[in-house]
Amino acid sequence: MTIDSLAQTISPVAGVGTMTARSWRFSRTLTLAVLLHLALIPVLLVAMLVEPRVIGGANGWIKPLKFAISGAVYGATLLWLLTFVQGRPRLVSAIAGITGVALIVETALISMQVLRNTASHFNVATVFDGAVFGIMGTFIMLLALANFALAVALGVQRLPDPVAAAGIRWGLAISLAGMMAGVLMTSGNLPPSSLAAAQAGEPVTIVGAHSVGVDDGGPGLPFLGWSTVGGDLRVGHFVGLHGLQALPFLAFMLTRSWAEQRFNQRQRVSLTWIGGAGYLGLTLLLTWQALRAQPLIAPDVVTLTAAALLAATIVAAVLMVLGAGRQRTVHTD
Repeated sequence: MTIDSLAQTISPVAGVGTMTARSWRFSRTLTLAVLLHLALIPVLLVAMLVEPRVIGGANGWIKPLKFAISGAVYGATLLWLLTFVQGRPRLVSAIAGITGVALIVETALISMQVLRNTASHFNVATVFDGAVFGIMGTFIMLLALANFALAVALGVQRLPDPVAAAGIRWGLAISLAGMMAGVLMTSGNLPPSSLAAAQAGEPVTIVGAHSVGVDDGGPGLPFLGWSTVGGDLRVGHFVGLHGLQALPFLAFMLTRSWAEQRFNQRQRVSLTWIGGAGYLGLTLLLTWQALRAQPLIAPDVVTLTAAALLAATIVAAVLMVLGAGRQRTVHTD
């Protein structure tokens, strides 16, 4: 199955109504999750204006809004990717069902905690809050396992278009790397206030953090909230997760007629691999920067040097592929 053949299953060009009907027949649970997240977006936008409560130093409704947007995008992308899996209807149904339920539970619990005027992530201030965070963690782990199962299924399955195959496989692998960046938020990343409380023998109410070296809720980028005074693991998490869209899109562009006329298949596959390796390198670089308690907008010389080396490697690899293609063309002529 090529990228273009998906127009018969799930494709925006088919029209919203037709696309929704096809998606519903393909997986009711995951389609419902996408529709619920889309419907929640305008509700949360209104809530931000009408009732701008502050949680963690920011408008409390921003977090569920971000999850509503990302949940809709992630769910729709998974729906599309699952149409590539052939001969495994039970696996497809399980991945779609787990993903749909996990997205709904996660966003619902985050929204519920905002209504309770308290934080959702890392919050163990009460038994109930701890249970909510525990449930969220369980479903996120299930979401990651479903993503991994899809990566394995499409990794071992032969896909007719090698360019599309490379883009899809790289996208799934990079999104898993992005999820692992999220795991680091709770793997010993206690904020300074929690460390101080633990050392003083006082109860610890926060058991993780997005930021590194500073408490969450300090100065941050508008809407995104990424710390501008310390490291922030959400940067690598965000970039990595969206590799799920970026790499298939790169493959899509390299299967257009203009690309096929300029580059042979080996070149287009190689360029997709370079894009995947470069994108993974960027995800790891941003995560490494955050772990060094360094803000995204204030990279030091070491970070800038690493970024320059990564960019230079990518450019060199692209030039080598293009140069090799020109040499083959000359020899053929």
